[in-house]
Amino acid sequence: MTPAELSWTVLSTVRRAVAADELRVAVPEKVVVQRPPRPGCGDYATNVAMQLAGQAGRTAREVAEILAVRLAKEPGIAQVEIAGTGFLNITLSARAYADVVRQVREQGADYGRGDGLAGETVTVVPEPPHAPRAALVAEVVNGLLRAAGAETAAGGRLEGLSAAEPAQDPGARGLGPDATRWSLLRPPAEDTPRPGPALLDQREANPLFRVRYANARTRALLRNAHDLGVRVEAAARDPYRHPAETELLGLIADFPRVVETAARRRAPDRLARHLERLGDAFLRFQDECPALPKGDEKPSAVHAARVRLADATGIVLADGLHLLGISAPDHL
Repeated sequence: MTPAELSWTVLSTVRRAVAADELRVAVPEKVVVQRPPRPGCGDYATNVAMQLAGQAGRTAREVAEILAVRLAKEPGIAQVEIAGTGFLNITLSARAYADVVRQVREQGADYGRGDGLAGETVTVVPEPPHAPRAALVAEVVNGLLRAAGAETAAGGRLEGLSAAEPAQDPGARGLGPDATRWSLLRPPAEDTPRPGPALLDQREANPLFRVRYANARTRALLRNAHDLGVRVEAAARDPYRHPAETELLGLIADFPRVVETAARRRAPDRLARHLERLGDAFLRFQDECPALPKGDEKPSAVHAARVRLADATGIVLADGLHLLGISAPDHL
């Protein structure tokens, strides 16, 4: 279940509560669900009860209690808890997580593309040649807009697009196209990029290296799984329960929303930061959840499920890098 699907589920729950006269409110056009700010608060959270409380003439917690009972019965939802004055914290079921992996592997590079901006037409032209960062941001935003379903056309200036140009650094010469792109796209638009040779370092302190290394590790896991006889394509109900697995799955499921938000906000840095979080989560998963049998251990359904999760992670990492115009090699 992706955040978009969960948002639709919450919205449908509100609609049914209104139809049953449990709530007397105007059904909103959309409901926002987000990853919670800290662990232990479910997989997603929504403040829909707070949005509706005033109209309903009830407290936000009373509205949340009505919605929680209905939401907990929805397929793909394992648990709903009420936090604070009325936040709904939603935990997805193992089956919902398995569906995310299946969707990513079936859709491949199309995963993350959507129609959230369908019907919108925007015009984009690069800034003058003396503004290299603005030109690059315009190019990448163009691609993000198309990925989110918008129609793009040449001949105008994209509203809201501006970017501080990079500080001159003699050490930045020779970075190459991938590191140069990352150095210009990763900082928020208002921040001045400071490209330097550290972006070429093959070590943990370099975020671009971590993202590309994580992608390469997913491909290596697939190759090794094949050599060890792990039946990756065997049908099974994937038992994703470990916190490192669910954290990784949440970030994968959130990828389509991140692409759309980056397009709406004209902010490629949002996508770059998400890839960092995804890459770091995969490296934690790799350490905490062995995906390959060791020694005389026989390949199991758990190994196969984890290799499928690694494959889905690699698909999303590569797709995100390609949206930024950065290569995603299988070997580093």
